[in-house]
Amino acid sequence: MIKMERIPDLYNKKEECCGCSACFSICPKMAISMMPDDEGFLYPLIDEAKCIQCYLCIKVCPLK
Repeated sequence: MIKMERIPDLYNKKEECCGCSACFSICPKMAISMMPDDEGFLYPLIDEAKCIQCYLCIKVCPLK
């Protein structure tokens, strides 16, 4: 049986992300980009086609 990994949930609400870019910096496949919201604050966005589900982004997150 093959185990299917999920794309990491970096945050569900903006309050769960401090915008530090640690996830962006550690991603070995450059699958995360920091995108501005309507107010100009940067939040991570995962490109699911590039993500290898290594979960380094979750491990480095200071709020997880």
